[in-house]
Amino acid sequence: MNPLLEAPSIKYGAIPFDQIKPEHFIPAIKSGIEEAKQNIEKIKSNSAKPDFTNTIVALETSSEHLDIAIGTYFVLFSAEAPQELQALAAEISQLHSAFASDISLDETLFNRVKTVYETIDKKALTPEQFQLLDKSYKSFARNGALLKGQDKEALRQIDQELATLTPKFSENVLAATNAFELLIDKESQLKGLPEDAKQAAAELAEKKGHPGKWMFSLQAPSYIPAVTYIDDSQIRKQITEAMAFKNFKDKFDNSEVVMNLIKLKHKRANLLGYKTHADYVLEERMAHTPIKVNTFLERLLKFSKPAALKDLSELEAIKKSTGSKEPLQRWDLSYYTEKLKMQKYDFDEEELRPYFELEKVYQGAFKLVGKLYGLSFSKVPDVPVYHNEVEVFEVKDKQGEHVGLFYMDFFPRETKRGGAWMTDFMAQGLFKGKIIRPHIGIVMNFTRPTKTKPSLLNFDEVSTFFHEFGHALHGLLSKCTYRSVAGTNVYWDFVELPSQFMENWVLEKEVLDLFAVHYQTGAKLPDDLYKKLKASSKFMAGYNSIRQLNFSILDMKWHSTDPSTIKDVESFEIASTQETQIMPRIPGSNASVSFSHIFGGGYSAGYYSYKWAEVLDADAFEYFKENGLFSEAVAKKFKENILERGGTEHPMELYKKFRGREPDPDSLLRRDGLI
Repeated sequence: MNPLLEAPSIKYGAIPFDQIKPEHFIPAIKSGIEEAKQNIEKIKSNSAKPDFTNTIVALETSSEHLDIAIGTYFVLFSAEAPQELQALAAEISQLHSAFASDISLDETLFNRVKTVYETIDKKALTPEQFQLLDKSYKSFARNGALLKGQDKEALRQIDQELATLTPKFSENVLAATNAFELLIDKESQLKGLPEDAKQAAAELAEKKGHPGKWMFSLQAPSYIPAVTYIDDSQIRKQITEAMAFKNFKDKFDNSEVVMNLIKLKHKRANLLGYKTHADYVLEERMAHTPIKVNTFLERLLKFSKPAALKDLSELEAIKKSTGSKEPLQRWDLSYYTEKLKMQKYDFDEEELRPYFELEKVYQGAFKLVGKLYGLSFSKVPDVPVYHNEVEVFEVKDKQGEHVGLFYMDFFPRETKRGGAWMTDFMAQGLFKGKIIRPHIGIVMNFTRPTKTKPSLLNFDEVSTFFHEFGHALHGLLSKCTYRSVAGTNVYWDFVELPSQFMENWVLEKEVLDLFAVHYQTGAKLPDDLYKKLKASSKFMAGYNSIRQLNFSILDMKWHSTDPSTIKDVESFEIASTQETQIMPRIPGSNASVSFSHIFGGGYSAGYYSYKWAEVLDADAFEYFKENGLFSEAVAKKFKENILERGGTEHPMELYKKFRGREPDPDSLLRRDGLI
């Protein structure tokens, strides 16, 4: 029996993770492809005139079994992928890519879609139907349907190669992350490190067979405290350099993978009639063109760079005040940032950690969206999970109606990639002839509980949880008909609005009072500590902004440059980031080779989306503050026009329905104190 091929028999139609084994995927995906091809043949051979139902909707629902099998595999590939599962990535990606090429390059099928697109009365369609039609037509056109002969085959070959290289990049990043272990045998070397982080390092060492010692890895909950608090600069240097050198000129070098990806993407864009990959990508974004993106980034850089240089001068001054004659280095940044924060605000973020017990944080987020949107969450222990640390909740609305399932996976593992993300196990919309509710998950790499304490988060982890929870709400609250335009299936530079919007709430005392209580005493976060947090919220805003701009500009350079002019990964990165490099680079370091967002994920020519969406979220949150933090009227408008509508209209139209106008471009600069 293959559970991926069986009709769902579990409550809510949940994925039977407890029954799925690696050997089930290839047969299930091949079966799904075969079923989808049969459905496509029925569309092509239909003698009736092509129309919205017999062609567009039929195509939308043609690969339902395949979608579940492929989706489930890539959920696990990112979150719980032992070697035997990782080993399937290339074959599965190639199978899926070949099938996608068969569809997009099928002339008969495209002609039916084209006929509907050109002859249907578009005024008779709902906005959602029009978006599905437009998306269906463009999906063919942007994936080679208008090509002829050899060009079609060339595109097919490129897509096959990309399908192999992209997971290879991610596998290398995970392997390099797991390969680094720094073992410390003298406690005196850990001076400055908080006790919680020290205990976690001791437990990691014990787990790795070194009891009585301390170990650090490149996983965020281990890496960040080490570079932020350890007084010994040589240890900070070792860990910082390990991160900077990861995947560059080592056993898991991604240099060749990056160059091949860039060449293939550029060649693909040229074949399809675009000057660069960035031109291709941005055609379907709010920003629309590389010129508009670059203008946007340049304006932010104009205000961010002077502020960033001022931030660095303050760090240099505090380092000199300790008697050091060495210039500020990259391994000093987090360390002296923390010292400066203490000096300016008498504030050590570690003071917050006892008030951020993980369970109370997520229960507080649940309370917040209960106030805003009338949602309630109840744990469901009988839903299968892919790892015993995953928790599942049923979400209901204020009428008690089922909204969806919500999965949370909190802690680092060697089988999980780094970072944090939202994923849909089952998207909302039409499936098997019914409109189904979604199954949504968020995956993170947070501070683990120790033998003596629960998981206590730092403020960045709290913000990260709220960020991913915002994405989850976008998926959970979706009220669309078609899965292709439901939930987070929106323009890439709009998708970060619901997530970044949620981060604003954790700086409001009324919200923190919902969950920020001391894990031992139950006392609420003291007012003086909150005031320090709030006062420091714009601290290092210039540096933090230029750091994001550095990644955004690097991404745009990679994807808007002719690869034939690129000599190698190292020299290109150095040249591309000259404007944003305000610190001496570590010789031999390279960020591109582990830049998973753009080479292992979906953010190629799209990393600017974070800053773009920050403008939207700053403007949106101003609306809440103007009308009352928990304004029912504003929350209703945000829910009904943003969270429920997916990609059923152009995002600017949805935003204007919520806000009553286009976003104020200066809202972000105001929030960050840069103007």
